[in-house]
Amino acid sequence: MIWDTLSPVYDLGETVINGKVFRGIAEEIGKYINADDDVLECACGTGLLSLPVAERCHTLVATDSSIGMLNAARKKLAGFENVKLRRMDIMDIPYRAELFDAVIAANVIHLLDDPQKAADGLRRVCKKGGRIIIPTYIDRSEKTAERLRKTFSVIGIDFKRSFDYKQYKDFIESLGFKNVSYSLVDGRMPCMFAVIYSQRE
Repeated sequence: MIWDTLSPVYDLGETVINGKVFRGIAEEIGKYINADDDVLECACGTGLLSLPVAERCHTLVATDSSIGMLNAARKKLAGFENVKLRRMDIMDIPYRAELFDAVIAANVIHLLDDPQKAADGLRRVCKKGGRIIIPTYIDRSEKTAERLRKTFSVIGIDFKRSFDYKQYKDFIESLGFKNVSYSLVDGRMPCMFAVIYSQRE
């Protein structure tokens, strides 16, 4: 798996190449996590964003399909007794319905063959009145997007889609999400936040 191979160097891209934006993402994501929240994080990678969540929440289940990524995350999160790490594919979430107060899927939706299936799973396990948090890097221009796609394809990362600001809003709404707030963390590789508030019946 390409993510196992990339796990030893993944943090370099996030914290050095795109460090300003990453720090903004960590700060932004913390705004939506409360002290009594039980949180599910899908595609947690090396645990970079798991840290600010773990510091704020009641419990965190941090998951990834890559063993290499989970091993890296385990080292970062070793001191947190409120965190469990599990191997899990975002396309097949095994948890019961309405279990989590917040569900996070950062920088993964653009890699999926069937994002609708993933979105349905995220929606199912989020409590009514909870939050589904989907931050994703966006492109400043189609020229930038094409250059990034080519660069990442060389190392084996297959982008199924890319977005500018409007395209991402349209995409989120196409997945059937409503009651969504959006925010932007700007920088070299900007990140768009979609926060979906799961509505009570």
